[in-house]
Amino acid sequence: MTASDRDRDTEGRARQARPRDALGRPLPYGDSGVEPVSEDPLPPNETLAAARGLVAAGRPFSAHEVLEARWKAGPIEERDLWQGLAQVCVAMTHAARGNQVGADRLFERAAERLAQFAATGRPAYGLDVAAAAQQARRHIGSF
Repeated sequence: MTASDRDRDTEGRARQARPRDALGRPLPYGDSGVEPVSEDPLPPNETLAAARGLVAAGRPFSAHEVLEARWKAGPIEERDLWQGLAQVCVAMTHAARGNQVGADRLFERAAERLAQFAATGRPAYGLDVAAAAQQARRHIGSF
């Protein structure tokens, strides 16, 4: 595949035009996959609600995309929060795909980021970030 064959916008950024399965794996063009999520960031509380719903529906990869959009659009002071939550979802995706090593690495990175954010004492839209960090650590080696 050449660069010109890839799904890109007019500025050269990758776009998700190719269908994907529930775990984010690309499917052949023309296949039906899961409904893609918007690449536009949602407000923080809507981001959390959407991500939770996608995880509950067995779509942690899509939840990661929702969280990633918020992380990239949000204030730098919240980067560890959103990036850590996105990494939890990527870890869940690796675990569901059978990649224990990848899942463990991402759960550890997520736990570190979330613990760093929790240590700041900043509010987190009602989320107990310290508990989320502990939960991520508990998942290491559990799949």
